[in-house]
Order: sequence, then structure tokens, then C-alpha cells
Amino acid sequence: MEKFEKFKIDKKLNKNDTFKLISKYPELILYKSEKIESTSRTAFIVQEDYYYEMFLERRKRLQFFTFDDYKCSAQYKNDTLSIWLNNYNGYFGNGVLIKVSEDQFLIRDIDPKTRKGEVKFINSSPVYQNLTLDKSKFKRNDSIYGFIKYKTKIDSSVTKFFQGYFRTKIK
Repeated sequence: MEKFEKFKIDKKLNKNDTFKLISKYPELILYKSEKIESTSRTAFIVQEDYYYEMFLERRKRLQFFTFDDYKCSAQYKNDTLSIWLNNYNGYFGNGVLIKVSEDQFLIRDIDPKTRKGEVKFINSSPVYQNLTLDKSKFKRNDSIYGFIKYKTKIDSSVTKFFQGYFRTKIK
């Protein structure tokens, strides 16, 4: 169920040690023909998915998957800031789209089961969602810094936990 919530503002967020650290590393290249928009890393985010699998119809076994190859991009259009935290590799991607309007935000989960160039979203049920940004007013060519902590249930057996820092220039 999609629900807008208020985000927090921390004007000193860009001073966090994580941003100093990721500025020392080159941006990820997820596929050969990709156009790189930043010379240094734009995100340090870890996503952990887990689900329970039936074993001999009685026991459940927990399965974990971890992803840490995320990048950030942002566009500002019609008073809405769209922040993409994604690991699209030219064929599929996983991550979230954060829509920010006024003092509220909405998170949508990107569906990895898509065709090349297609973007779809998965229905999910957020357990909690926290977003902190370094400012509340946005315009093109501004830099933006953020922190996300998000947990959601994709369906009855899959849970997604997504947390980390991101930065980019707004297009």
C-alpha cells in the first residue's frame, strides 16, 4: 500500500563520513555502454532480501540475498523530485524510486522482472520507511544528500530491507 510520509531534514548530512569515503571511489559501471554521470560513487546502499522456503513441507529454511551495487540519480519535474536508487544493468534492475513532494515522500519498489528499457513497480507493504535529506527545497543542478532506511514485505514470504546513503546532482 502506497503511503506518503514526512521526511526529516539534516542540514549537516553532507558532512557524514560515508560521503567522504565514497567520494574516493569511482562510480560503478554496471554495463559496458552505460553513460557515467558522476566521477565518484553516488550511493552506498545495502539491500537484504530474505524469504522462507518450505523444506519437506514442515520446516522452513531462511534464504538471504544481499545487493550493494546501487547508484543514485534524481530528476525534478512539476514540483516533484524523483530519486532513483537502482542497480539497473541494461537488462534488469532492483531498487526503489523515491517521490518527494513538498515535505512528504513515497517509496515505490522497482520490479526486476522487466524487459530491457522497461520500468515497472511491485506492490509492497512497508513495515517502516525513513528518509532524511539535507534540504527541503529543490531545483535543477542542486546537489542533494540523503539517507534511507526502509523495510517492506513484497509478499507473504519475501521481506526487503534497504538502507544507506546517497548523493547526486538533480537534473
